[in-house]
Amino acid sequence: MKYCVVLLTAAALLNVGCTVGPRYKRPTVAVPVTFRGADSEQTAHPQIASLGDQKWWEVFKDEQLRTLIRTALQQNYDLRIAASHVLEAQAQLGITRADQFPTLSARAAIADVRTAQSKFLPAFETSTGQVNTSAVWALDFWGQYRRATEAARANLLASQWAQQEVVSTLVADVASAYFQLRALDLQMEISKRTLNSRQESLRLTRILADGGATSLLDVRQAEQLVFTASAEVPALEQQIEQQENLLSVLLGQNPGDVRRGQTLTQQLQPPEVPAGLPSALLERRPDIREAEEQLIAANAEIGVARAAYFPQISLSGTGGFQSSALGNLFSGPAGAWSFGASLTQPIFTAGRLRSGVRLAEARRQTALLVYQQSIQTAFRSVSDALVAYRKTREFRTQEEFLFQSAQDAARLSHMRYTGGVTGYLEVLTNETNAFSAELAVVQARQNELLALVQVYDALGGGWHE
Repeated sequence: MKYCVVLLTAAALLNVGCTVGPRYKRPTVAVPVTFRGADSEQTAHPQIASLGDQKWWEVFKDEQLRTLIRTALQQNYDLRIAASHVLEAQAQLGITRADQFPTLSARAAIADVRTAQSKFLPAFETSTGQVNTSAVWALDFWGQYRRATEAARANLLASQWAQQEVVSTLVADVASAYFQLRALDLQMEISKRTLNSRQESLRLTRILADGGATSLLDVRQAEQLVFTASAEVPALEQQIEQQENLLSVLLGQNPGDVRRGQTLTQQLQPPEVPAGLPSALLERRPDIREAEEQLIAANAEIGVARAAYFPQISLSGTGGFQSSALGNLFSGPAGAWSFGASLTQPIFTAGRLRSGVRLAEARRQTALLVYQQSIQTAFRSVSDALVAYRKTREFRTQEEFLFQSAQDAARLSHMRYTGGVTGYLEVLTNETNAFSAELAVVQARQNELLALVQVYDALGGGWHE
């Protein structure tokens, strides 16, 4: 009965108790009306749903790429490490939250003692049995433990958002690595096709030289075209194998072959990418959400530091049975109990408490600056990605025009050489230009796809399940 009175009294004290420290309020940040780099259509209608709101399997249409991303989300080590950090934060929250509640323990003991005979006392033997339970409760009158729990909960949410950030980055990394691999595959295909064509041209040139219809200089120039194309093959083979190794590691596997799906030219991509409202980016980007939760945790830690200035109140009680005869342990006048309360008030700590509050306030200021910086960085990354996607599309179009012109110039130079109008040097020059232009088109298409991935990642896409 007395325990119940004590517990009710303590609960009443907690209800009227205060929670020291500042309450969290989201900081005001300068948010632009539209993203710099967005086209006129997006600027006129910023409320259009953002590309970042789409699921990753809706953005990437290549089924084999989807399979690779699913595998990476199951096996990638960075993601599994992030998941372990979440489990750590969950356990830490449980440990911190437990400080708000009483600690109960039970104890049983038995002792049999015989004392030897002395000059003044005879020998005697005693047997003692004891069974009791004890409770200790540090009252959270000033909210120290509640603030600590608030900080631990915010750290848990921060770790969860960090995990989502790893997911988003992983999706972008796998997609980028896959597009780079398909670009290398296309460059390899072009190089081998060009090599076969030039080897045939060299064979015909040698026949003409053997018949006296052309000079040895033309043969040497034709050989240069062959050697230029053949030199690309081993270099591309090296890059392809290394790119497969990179993808394998992203998938959480040992280096090995990677299955392909659509070719680079078959990859679908939208002509324009809606960016959405800049204010929505604060809720969508995992890194911003993580930074805010870290700010919330730092804000709560100020309350923990300030609570150390006030008295610490603890309640303790023990109740049970104690008897010198085990048979009478639970009968007769064997009951025993004790109850106590203590109050500890810091008087002199040589500035430790004041420095603890200043440290917590400085950490909150650091977390605030990191939060504000992460927002500015996010806006910049979106703007950079939007302008990169738009300009790489324009660049790819011009590269295609250049290739068409270079290809036609190579065709005309072959006709002029066959008709005896010009020498083989003109063929050499135009063939080299056409080969370089075709490889440049592949690079431009790759950059366009990588820019799309960059936009999607910058807008906070990829982590939605």
